[in-house]
Amino acid sequence: PVSRSAMALGQSLGWIMKPDGEYFRRVVPSPPPLEIIQIEAIKSLLENCPDILPIACGGGGIPVSRIPSNPKTLAGVEAVIDKDRCGAKLANEIDADGYIILTDGGGIWQNFGKPNAREMKAASPEYLLGTKAGKQFPGSMGPKIQAAIDFVQNSKKEGAWAAIGDLKDVSKIFGNEEGTVVREDVAEGVVWRESKNVVSSKPKQSKEQHKSG
Repeated sequence: PVSRSAMALGQSLGWIMKPDGEYFRRVVPSPPPLEIIQIEAIKSLLENCPDILPIACGGGGIPVSRIPSNPKTLAGVEAVIDKDRCGAKLANEIDADGYIILTDGGGIWQNFGKPNAREMKAASPEYLLGTKAGKQFPGSMGPKIQAAIDFVQNSKKEGAWAAIGDLKDVSKIFGNEEGTVVREDVAEGVVWRESKNVVSSKPKQSKEQHKSG
């Protein structure tokens, strides 16, 4: 049986194995990123090559750590760096005005999949932290919301904002016509988007189970 083989492999190698559908997979820690090794190269491209679009932090990057006795030496780490939080770290490092996380299912919702579901138009980091938005979905929407919060709270720029929304709506996200914007100056912590459609009790599920409640 697959489960017996997976458990035996985990015990022999000291791995933690978890079921993933009908199979098993190895799971490792996902620590927040502390440093982006090639940040100066990225900054140089942005400053000196305006016709080039740098692509960085794909998949969260390769996790490494510095050897305490020799900080210039890097060692591989058995971990997975969350790509959304890595993106937030990068956005802060380059002093970006905003940070957009694109999904396949819109912004942050309350009561997702229920007749009374509603989407946040704007929310403050304090509101999201206080309501534990996204905690029901720690593998998908949870890290996205935390990354948006991290960027806004750690930004040195006045009026910094983050946004979460659907890839097909990217042009409308800039004007807050679609998706959810996260920023500090939100009246009463949250603004709800007016419903455009009647929500079915059995809505079509996004590939990502990533709503807030």
